[in-house]
Amino acid sequence: MTVRDKNVVVIGGGLIGFSAAYQLLKRGMRVTLIERGSEVDASCSTGNAGMVVPSHFVPLAAPGMIWKGIRWMFDPESPFSIRPRPSWELISWGLKFYMAASPARVKRAMPVLRDLALRSRKIFSELSETEGFEFGLQKKGLLMLCKTRKALGHEAEIAATAKSLGVEAELLDAEAVLAKDPAIQMDVVGGVYFAQDCHLDPARFLGDLRSQVRQLGGVIRWGEEVKDFRQSSTKVKAAVLKSGDEISGDEFVICGGAWSPSVGKKLGLRLPMQAGKGYSVTHPNPPALPSICSLLNEARVAVTPMGGKLRIGGTMEIVGLDESVSRRRLNGILKSIGGYFPELAETDFSGLEVWKGLRPCSPDGMPYIGRAGGRENVVVATGHSMLGLSLAPVSGEMVADLITGAAMKYDMALLDPDRY
Repeated sequence: MTVRDKNVVVIGGGLIGFSAAYQLLKRGMRVTLIERGSEVDASCSTGNAGMVVPSHFVPLAAPGMIWKGIRWMFDPESPFSIRPRPSWELISWGLKFYMAASPARVKRAMPVLRDLALRSRKIFSELSETEGFEFGLQKKGLLMLCKTRKALGHEAEIAATAKSLGVEAELLDAEAVLAKDPAIQMDVVGGVYFAQDCHLDPARFLGDLRSQVRQLGGVIRWGEEVKDFRQSSTKVKAAVLKSGDEISGDEFVICGGAWSPSVGKKLGLRLPMQAGKGYSVTHPNPPALPSICSLLNEARVAVTPMGGKLRIGGTMEIVGLDESVSRRRLNGILKSIGGYFPELAETDFSGLEVWKGLRPCSPDGMPYIGRAGGRENVVVATGHSMLGLSLAPVSGEMVADLITGAAMKYDMALLDPDRY
């Protein structure tokens, strides 16, 4: 069978799933994409901060995060929380997180995340110049803003590490920060400017991908959930849907975000993962608008201009697949804005629609990408945590490379879906 004869079934219709479908179709394969939600339900793919971040080369499981997380847990408006519950999966995930948060593991992971992010940035740039893609890519960099000298000192260390890895980083005092973005007032002691970071409108990007997948002949099955698989000892033959339909394929790709573990279990896969809930609000006509996206260091809040709109987002709530909104967590995000941007206030964002999404978080902060479970024809691409948008294009490319048998350019052991 040639590559062009292959029929690929992609399970999951978020940014990763549609990026994979697009890349597979561009290489001449036939694709059927199965998405449990409706066409208007985009899960965590559209309301995120819209940032492409080579600056984020340190995985979530890093030294110091355990104790920082414990401290934050006792603050109902903090950037992080874990809802205690009798769950062996949660306990096991926490232990694995603890084991992964070692200097040696992080040192090995950083070049991999750097390479993935820089490759993804290149693909974003190429797509932005491709007919049919109009997602508003802005190559203006990112400002990491600090209110305290302590935070700025820590970010200076990150900047030094970034430069040692070949990631552009510039340490700035308060005056230099203001000079980078004179469009808005800022009350900070300084920050770090990451010139290679970008931002875009994720809803427009997902819309472009959907449109291109349709135009290239991809079949999309909305509102369908995989109930089971028909399989042999080494290969999957078909996905069995709750509707009763069977979708046969030569290759199967699991990229269902926070719901991937339940799909994987049907194939005997172990994909330790917790859903990390985040929130955002988008002001359609804010009283002030920065021109560069930023991260508010101490508050762990993302601020992104999207055309004339302004999106504010943050929080990591480990609460299972609960999609309800915690007003106190949301208030923690909104209260922080005025401290960094005096022209903006919490009240500017009151009454706006609240978006929430569940990020798929692996224990070590590295995505699951690769062939899995001893099956010859199963590829996994999930577990991207807060980097789903940023790494979507390269993840789609890697899925297509795995299925076509192309040589992989990264340390795949750190991404191996079977590593646990």
